[in-house]
Amino acid sequence: MSLTADLLLHAYSAGVFPMAEHRDDPDVFWVDPKRRGILPLDGFRISRSLAKRIRNGGFEITVNRDFAGVVDGCADRAETWINSEIRDRYLDLHMMGNAHSLEVWKQGDLAGGTYGVSLGGAFFGESMFSRRRDASKVALAYLADRLVQAGFTLCDTQFLTPHLASLGGVEVTRARYRALLREALDKDADFMGPAVPDSQLLLQRMTQTS
Repeated sequence: MSLTADLLLHAYSAGVFPMAEHRDDPDVFWVDPKRRGILPLDGFRISRSLAKRIRNGGFEITVNRDFAGVVDGCADRAETWINSEIRDRYLDLHMMGNAHSLEVWKQGDLAGGTYGVSLGGAFFGESMFSRRRDASKVALAYLADRLVQAGFTLCDTQFLTPHLASLGGVEVTRARYRALLREALDKDADFMGPAVPDSQLLLQRMTQTS
């Protein structure tokens, strides 16, 4: 079965997501972890060092300015699950309005970012990358704030890494994840609705919810 944008959306609604063994492997397989990583949107952790980085880092934050650049940044590593077909299908989803990127710029260069798929009130975070210190953490902070402001109730991170755990990520069972997913899919959320806040407003809101 060929991978299509519609098939991807159906898979996400059923709780599974695609991966490839490596960038040059033409085959795609489906993943349904027994334990799923999520980022509770009311529990994002802002450390003092991250707050200082956000406040004084001189970053510019944009949304959907360079989706392809973010996907390519995420794939630009020794080992990646993003093959050419997966890349192309996410670009299709982006053109359909179901995939979004959040970019972190530094002095005009793409310093980091994250991207994912939106469906109802669920956001399925796919990957993130960083070319400057803490740029991916900055991206996740702005992403978590955007998801709250836009009405999302679920931020799926697929797996829980130490990096995500340090920011408030947790693991839930497959059954619990699917219950959260069902609730989120019934919600209406608009990823592109909120404005990008300045650093002071972001930190103020994060401090109130964390």
